[in-house]
Amino acid sequence: MSRVGKNPVAIPQGVTVEVAGGVATVKGKLGTMKLPVSSHVSVTVEDGKVSVKPLTQSKDARMMWGTTRANLRNLVTGVSTGYTKNLEINGVGYRASVQGKNLQLQLGFSHDVLYPIPEGITIKCDKPTSISITGFDRQRVGQVAAEIRGYKRPEPYKGKGIKYDTETILRKEGKKK
Repeated sequence: MSRVGKNPVAIPQGVTVEVAGGVATVKGKLGTMKLPVSSHVSVTVEDGKVSVKPLTQSKDARMMWGTTRANLRNLVTGVSTGYTKNLEINGVGYRASVQGKNLQLQLGFSHDVLYPIPEGITIKCDKPTSISITGFDRQRVGQVAAEIRGYKRPEPYKGKGIKYDTETILRKEGKKK
């Protein structure tokens, strides 16, 4: 039994959810997102809540029950409040800035790294060493943050590189004489 799937998703004020033709459409103030619904589950909207039920007791139906509910919750939260990932840059001379539709990163290479900002994603650099990535699609926000972090991952000896603000770097001891 899915513990996640049993709980209905509450629909906040200003968000509409429609299910038609095997596709759930969620509209809110930040945008519109669609989720294809598996044929193993049924999605119903009633009394300001979205509930997901498995059609059979097969393994596939039970797997998709919790997954579909979690994905619907992510869509509802995304179009109502949005998602944010914060990155920190550590290292002497390492910095970031937004130049038009590109994120310019100076990471100790012989050249600047230009990252084109995708549609639906907003990137802000309040300080030269902090990057804030915001959007309504949770998967895309996380993917953009991972791609930016991939340019210079934090190393364990000095901690230089790009890391998530919630991430802790396990530091290693340097070599001894």
